[in-house]
Amino acid sequence: MAIGTAGYTAMLSVLALERAGQTPDQGAILVTGASGGVGSVAVSLLSRLGFEVIASTGKTSEEPYLKRLGATSIIDRAELSAPGRPFGKERWVGAVDVAGSHTLANVLAQTHYGGAVTTCGLAQGLDLPGSVAPFILRGVTLYGIDSVMAPVEKRVEAYARPVTDLEQGFPDRNLARNRL
Repeated sequence: MAIGTAGYTAMLSVLALERAGQTPDQGAILVTGASGGVGSVAVSLLSRLGFEVIASTGKTSEEPYLKRLGATSIIDRAELSAPGRPFGKERWVGAVDVAGSHTLANVLAQTHYGGAVTTCGLAQGLDLPGSVAPFILRGVTLYGIDSVMAPVEKRVEAYARPVTDLEQGFPDRNLARNRL
């Protein structure tokens, strides 16, 4: 429980991406809300597993922190939070989304063919004002992450993995900020 509910939820998201067959050699993974609890743990986990991580945040001052966690690039959440088109340029093979609403719709619209996206939050809203096009024409899969009713087997795995997959001392922001 040292990782708390946010870390547990992030780990469930990473496990879902792994079960979907996502591997580091396939391309980048986007993490929305990257400077928050779920997002920052997801950035760290995915980076330590070898993924290229694109971190989306509205807090540009957190860029050094996110890069120290392992993000390879940072995008402003404004790029994803407005109403978008049903399809966009393919930018990532998968994503961990904590925002929902227009952000999730835009994430899906820019996911590579055969990609996987997990959603575990609704920081922007609980609606999904998008299109079925990414699901039908690109074969994108959306996984809902339930941290409350997850079966015991998933819980055990999600609590055990951070022991090996997270840096000792995480999520201490001061530790992450001071490491180079």
